[in-house]
Amino acid sequence: MKTFIAKRLLLGILVLFGVILITFTLTRVIPSNPAAQWVGPRATAEQIKAARIELGLDKPLYIQFGRYLQNLLKGNLGYSLKSHQPVINELKTYIPATMELVLLSTIGAIFIGLPLGVMSAKRKDEWVDHICRFFSVGAVSLPTFWIGIFLQLVFYRWLGILPMGDQLSMNIKLMYNIPKITGFLTLDSLITGNFIVFKDALTHLVLPGITIALYPIGLVARMTRSALLEILNEDYIRAARSYGLPERMVLWSYALKNSLGPTVTVVTLSIGYTLVNTFLVESIFSWPGIGNYVATAVISLDYPAIMGVTIFSACAYVILNLIADIIIAMDPRVRI
Repeated sequence: MKTFIAKRLLLGILVLFGVILITFTLTRVIPSNPAAQWVGPRATAEQIKAARIELGLDKPLYIQFGRYLQNLLKGNLGYSLKSHQPVINELKTYIPATMELVLLSTIGAIFIGLPLGVMSAKRKDEWVDHICRFFSVGAVSLPTFWIGIFLQLVFYRWLGILPMGDQLSMNIKLMYNIPKITGFLTLDSLITGNFIVFKDALTHLVLPGITIALYPIGLVARMTRSALLEILNEDYIRAARSYGLPERMVLWSYALKNSLGPTVTVVTLSIGYTLVNTFLVESIFSWPGIGNYVATAVISLDYPAIMGVTIFSACAYVILNLIADIIIAMDPRVRI
């Protein structure tokens, strides 16, 4: 197992290096003038020239890349061309809000998608199976922005029971101290015992959380159903049933446990994808997360910020894939 993890870590480092190299080259090839962005729209030619020297843009590309790697090893991702703030500090500000939203949505998706997939496989070709499959396919097929707007229309505009967007209500922001310990608002408010802020934050999580969770719910349900249908035809399942073991035990303890490999892979990849592709959801719900940040960075060609988000995304993918590989490798039937 140690050798397996070491190989996966080495492969992950190579993937990270490749991502950094390609992204760095592309951000330098794209037609733009970072020096002019750095000094502002009314800068003179001399100021732009001085900015090119200050940012190291006058050096050959391989020297720029070498310096970037040196700074990266020290935890320095450069400075945003737009805000002039360290990119690492901006990521620390925006990532927790997105992580909180994505993790809670994924946990909800697992708790809903797994039972749906199990019910669908158990009742194959019955009306329960048809409803579950219809829901799963619909959840995967519907555009995220459409779901978000529809939920806002129903629960905010028509029913008036849930907020339209943002992390907190305006009166809560003005009247209460907002705790900042881990960056996870619900967790911080629980730690400090601020239950009014916790309740308000939880209420604001509902609509964007459902919007993000629907896609992984559909994926988990479909993958669980497909894997279970295959497992349920295995000899050891027939043997367990012939011994008179309860169907619940056969289904949840024997069959489901051995069918979780593909589902784990799908869930981990889904988390990695969602972490930096929530910009539509965050824009619709005015959520102060990394999606909004990267969307603004791409529009303004703020390449240090784009590089920072890309590296964060690649690291998330590598770590999540490693976790999925380790979970799958713990299955004694899998040869590593």
